[in-house]
Amino acid sequence: MLCIRQDGLVVGSVSGGCIEDDLIDKVQRGVLADHMPSVAKYGITADEAHRFGLPCGGTLELVIEPLTAASGIDELVDRVGTGQLVTRTVNLSTGCAKLSRSTRSDVLQYDPERQLVTVLGPGYRMLLIGAGQLSRYMASIGVGLGYEVTVCDPRAEYYEGWDIAGTRLTRMMPDDTVLDMRLDERCAVVAVTHDPKLDDLALMEAIKTPAFYVGALGSRRNNTARRERLREFDLDENQLGRLRGPAGIYIGSRTPPEIALSILAEITAAKNRVSLPDSIRVHAAKLALETERGCTVLSDTAAR
Repeated sequence: MLCIRQDGLVVGSVSGGCIEDDLIDKVQRGVLADHMPSVAKYGITADEAHRFGLPCGGTLELVIEPLTAASGIDELVDRVGTGQLVTRTVNLSTGCAKLSRSTRSDVLQYDPERQLVTVLGPGYRMLLIGAGQLSRYMASIGVGLGYEVTVCDPRAEYYEGWDIAGTRLTRMMPDDTVLDMRLDERCAVVAVTHDPKLDDLALMEAIKTPAFYVGALGSRRNNTARRERLREFDLDENQLGRLRGPAGIYIGSRTPPEIALSILAEITAAKNRVSLPDSIRVHAAKLALETERGCTVLSDTAAR
C-alpha cells in the first residue's frame, strides 16, 4: 500500500522502485482520476518490465483510489486507533467505502469489475515474560518484524539496564500484564524466565485469550510438569492444548540469538497459519533440554 500526497510526499510502497516514481509523477501532474478509483497495470510488455524494474517478466495491477468524503478514512483511523481490526470494502464503480468489523481469518479480496476488500488494523503485538539475554534478542528481532514488543519482568536485576529501542518494559507481575494488555488474536506471548512463579501465572491467563501464539521455553519434561501445574487451576484440555512448549523449531540453534530466531520462526509460522512437521518439534524439544542444561543459563550469567 502506498499513499501519495499532492506535493509528492509518500508513505509505504508497492514495488520499492520506479513504479513509485511514475505514480508520484502522475499525481503531481494531475493525470490520475480525481474522484473515482482506477486500475493501473505495470509490466505488461517486455519493454515496460525492463523500464519499471520487473526483470522476471511479472506484472503489477494496482488499484488507485483518490481520497474523498466517500472514502471513510477518518472513521477508519478512529477504529484502528481503538485497536479494532477492520475490513474495508471499496466499490470500484462508485468509490464508496464500507467498513465492518473483521476477524483474523479475513483476507484481501479483489474483483477488478466490482470491489477491493482489504483488512486493516493495529500492528501485531508480542509479550515477552522475562528480560534476560534471550529476550533481548527476541525483542530486537521482533521489532524488526513489525511487532509492538512489551517485556515484563518484576525482577530488579533484569529490569535495570534494559536498552532495546522500540520496546516497552514493565515491572508489573506477568499475569497482571496479560490482563492489562487485553490480548487479542494479533498477539503472541512467550515465557522465558524459567521461573514457574512468573511463567505459569502469565501462561494461565494467556491461554484463555484469543492470542494466536502462547509458548514457553524449556524441555519436554519441564513443559509436561508445567501443564500438570496448570491443570490445578481448572484449565481444560483445549486451553492446555494451546500452549506451545518447548517453544521454537529445530534449526540447530545453540546461542541465545539463534534460539531467539528459532522461537520467532515458529511464531511467524503460527501467524501465517503454516503447519510444521512433528519432526521439527521433536528436534526442538531435544535442543531445549540441552539449552536448559547449560547454554542459556551460562549466557545469562555472563550477561550479568
